[in-house]
Amino acid sequence: MKKYISLILILALSGVWPSCKQDFLNVKPAGALDVGLLSNSNGIEALLVGAYSLLRGSNSQFGWEASSTNWVYGSIRGLEANKGTDSGDQPDINPIQTYTETATNPYLNVKWRELYEAISRCNSIINVTAAALKAGKITDVQATSYTKQARTLRGWYHFEAWRMWEKVPYMDEKSDPALAANTEDIRPKIIADLTEGITLDDNMGAIGKFNKTVSKVLLAKAMMQMDHNYAGALALLAAVKATGVKPDGSVIGLAPTYGEVFDIEKRNGPEAVYTVQYSVNDGSGGTNAGSGEVLNFPYKSGGSPGGCCGFFDPTQEFVNSFRTSGGLPLLDNSYNSDPVKSDQSLPKNTAKDATTGFAYVDADFVPDSKPLDPRLDWSVGRRGIPYWDWGLHTGADWIRDQTYSGPWSPKKQVYKKSQEGKFTEVGSWTSGYTANGYRMIRFADVLLMLAECQIETNDLAGGLVNINLVRARAMNPDGFVKQIDVQGKPTTTPAANYVIALYTTLGTQANARLALQMERKLELGQEGHRFFDLNRWGNTVTELNRVLAYEKTMPWGNALYGAAVVKASNVKFPIPQRQLDISNGKLIQN
Repeated sequence: MKKYISLILILALSGVWPSCKQDFLNVKPAGALDVGLLSNSNGIEALLVGAYSLLRGSNSQFGWEASSTNWVYGSIRGLEANKGTDSGDQPDINPIQTYTETATNPYLNVKWRELYEAISRCNSIINVTAAALKAGKITDVQATSYTKQARTLRGWYHFEAWRMWEKVPYMDEKSDPALAANTEDIRPKIIADLTEGITLDDNMGAIGKFNKTVSKVLLAKAMMQMDHNYAGALALLAAVKATGVKPDGSVIGLAPTYGEVFDIEKRNGPEAVYTVQYSVNDGSGGTNAGSGEVLNFPYKSGGSPGGCCGFFDPTQEFVNSFRTSGGLPLLDNSYNSDPVKSDQSLPKNTAKDATTGFAYVDADFVPDSKPLDPRLDWSVGRRGIPYWDWGLHTGADWIRDQTYSGPWSPKKQVYKKSQEGKFTEVGSWTSGYTANGYRMIRFADVLLMLAECQIETNDLAGGLVNINLVRARAMNPDGFVKQIDVQGKPTTTPAANYVIALYTTLGTQANARLALQMERKLELGQEGHRFFDLNRWGNTVTELNRVLAYEKTMPWGNALYGAAVVKASNVKFPIPQRQLDISNGKLIQN
């Protein structure tokens, strides 16, 4: 929570390095902010880059523990995925997925530190902007834009902290970190900060900045999560659907096909209302890339993407959720009585074309032949189904320890074989450092949030329209995963029995809620939303205990979950003990 900016950044901006002087013992703290040096448009823009950069979460200072994709805190905690890998790797995730974490868990402290470092950077921007305006170095228009961006970012980072811990301190540009306490309800201040952004320009001239549209979505998300203010959020989201644009002024909307949403080369396509920007091969050694998700690739060394590290394996229950009947999902959860067929305990597929090296047939395993939602095979890697342009997923050799984490692989963030080297870091210990920026806001998410608001305000017809827009895109046969030929090229034949249909009615409000909640699971699965969605809906304990009970019946279930049970206290994470210790009693445990 210290207010500082990197000394390296200050030196780089000034173009000088310190030399020895007589008063070399009188060294200014490395955390001091040189307001005079940065009080101009170039300096403030540089500070903004620093504040926006922590939307990635992880960097050279903070590891994958702080990833803003929330793959640990949203998806693993929400039982869309398990830790994957083996029991001994990153063991601090183990208690998070068994709901037994304590305040001393290092992951939680890293996440806390990253969020409050980000907040500190936002406050520095506000202070420097005020100084620059007073000195006549920037215009009123510039000052307004800088301050609104900083406050919106600050609101978002506080919201992230709130939904992790709820009892968190609010820090503005005048706050003294030594006095920070967490006894105040900070929700009104978060809303006030996020509201600043809804009067930003539509076109900010850069794809990575917040604009009016992005700010409206963030504000709506906070209203829904913190206060269940569905009426207020509805107005914002309806405006985004009608007239919203990306931060560079380009159009937003659903991508024509589902799979292309996750293609690196289309990371800034119309579906991506806001993408957190990653870059590779820029001299950073991968820290500007997807360093927070670098573990989440198939494990096999050679012949599979990333080559490391086998984390983030989808759960069987999540995979089963894609079972359909009459093209519709099974809202009564009966899909678990007809689980999707897996290759658990079978030897890997070794069939490859002698010339091309592609695995294009599998004589030892036939994938599930029953009806499935086509989004499954863009969300999950499963044996016998093409995995981007890598050939068929070959089974156990793509899983680090199938007996520990099950037979499924993550897929959404993974790059194509044809993209290796161009969109992945060259010369690193893994090519899992990619430019596949985090789709922080997808247009489909906007439509489903809007549908949720409509359902909660009893506009079931409106909710039906927006849910069906999302499903209609998934129905596009051009976007189905296709079988491949001997050269690894897609044919015209779907890779599985994909059957999906539109709803003709949502029925009662209670049934409409079930349909909306399932649609978010199918559309946004493994994107870090699930645990927080369940908290908003108030069914975290019952739903996760239901899923846990099923997962424990899997061959790998006992190793992963043991005696895990979800209690009411598990809807928030414990405040890190380290932060309690250094607060001198100002912070209290939640």
